[in-house]
Amino acid sequence: MAQQNWSPTSWRDKPAQQLPTYKDSSALRAAEEELSRMPPLVFAGEARNLQTDLAKVAAGQAFLLQGGDCAESFAEFSANKIRDTFRVILQMAVVMTYAGSLPIVKVGRMAGQFAKPRSSDTETQGDVTLPSYRGDNVNSLDFTADAREPDPQRMIKAYNQASATLNLLRAFASGGYANLTRVHSWNLDFVENSPLGEKYQGLANRIDDAMRFMAACGMTPENVPALRETSFYTSHEALLLPYEEAMTRTDSLTGDWYDTSAHFLWVGARTHQADHGQIEFVRGLKNPLGMKCSPALSPDELLRLIDVLNPENIPGRLTLIARMGHHQVEEKLAPLVRAVKKEGRSVVWSCDPMHGNTMTSSSGYKTRPFEHILGEVRGFFNVHRAEGTHAGGVHIEMTGQNVTECVGGAEAIGDEDLSSRYHTHCDPRLNANQSLELAFLIAEELKASRVLNTQSFAQQTPPAAAE
Repeated sequence: MAQQNWSPTSWRDKPAQQLPTYKDSSALRAAEEELSRMPPLVFAGEARNLQTDLAKVAAGQAFLLQGGDCAESFAEFSANKIRDTFRVILQMAVVMTYAGSLPIVKVGRMAGQFAKPRSSDTETQGDVTLPSYRGDNVNSLDFTADAREPDPQRMIKAYNQASATLNLLRAFASGGYANLTRVHSWNLDFVENSPLGEKYQGLANRIDDAMRFMAACGMTPENVPALRETSFYTSHEALLLPYEEAMTRTDSLTGDWYDTSAHFLWVGARTHQADHGQIEFVRGLKNPLGMKCSPALSPDELLRLIDVLNPENIPGRLTLIARMGHHQVEEKLAPLVRAVKKEGRSVVWSCDPMHGNTMTSSSGYKTRPFEHILGEVRGFFNVHRAEGTHAGGVHIEMTGQNVTECVGGAEAIGDEDLSSRYHTHCDPRLNANQSLELAFLIAEELKASRVLNTQSFAQQTPPAAAE
């Protein structure tokens, strides 16, 4: 049952950061009531399945891949965009699975990732100051007074777009698109002729060989569902609390509360104060939860937050998403991992190598150097190897579009290239080539960790007694 002294509305008695101010309170109430009558986007049983999968990650038996847009938009919504992002995630997962020999739990930052926290409530251009853009479910990116005015009807439009996105994702995941016999066709046109595309095709050829071997043994996609379909879950930041409250329902089987806007909700580094609204809201949900961990987070504060979010120490309940920056990930992450391990807390450790590595280029574009992203991932694995814990996942902002937003990578995107295909509404994303390159790096890290664990087990296992 939900925790005592909690209800979907109890967050309203707490201070809450990063929420827009709606001028028309009656229009806001009307939108909330309309949302509360809408069908759920996801179901409690699906969220429980994800928690079971994440429990395997926490136990070191799987790896979490969480990726998608920085912020979904109304203007760029299309079936092709959803498909292309989905198939890059499939590519990344198959690369990691093949080399890392671990199941990959696939979670999209999709079908609900609209709201964005901002460093300031206002934005100034020239001598004009307006409310900051907070995501398409709040206001518009256009810099006009009307566009920047928070509009509660945007939550309804976000719900409808999330519903359409989920319908398509479910069709892709279970309707044959994820069939491993299609592993070659997942390559995007602009990736196919790149060095990463060639490397991927080589792996795809080896998978084809394995599929033919299994078929000869009688295991085909027709009689083994895992070869033709996949589980795919959705997630977003639990930021716009009026929307999240309206989407929260009681599960008829258990009586527990679930936020039916997504399978997985996380709280960002700007809003994880233990006595504030976002933490208060998510603590009573039975969805799997995530929390961003910044360099400013102390071990004691982290343990207090874990007590609030997962007091029963349920495996798979809580994912800690570290976003430290490449230059300090080992220094700042190690004390947190050590403290959590010492206290015996069951968590999934995931690496967000994006948000701590953002900079402004000489041309004025916000960007992320790909080498810094790779560096944070390497540091993340180094910490967990040193501490004897499982590097459990990665959380990235990426797209299937051929964008030029993060500099570096095999394509050697430079500062001068950023303006050619810079499409993000908020933060820079990895393109498909960069995402694949990251997947190959993670695969090598997983393989190295597997070899190290095998050697450690062999050293700790006493020899069999002589007869």
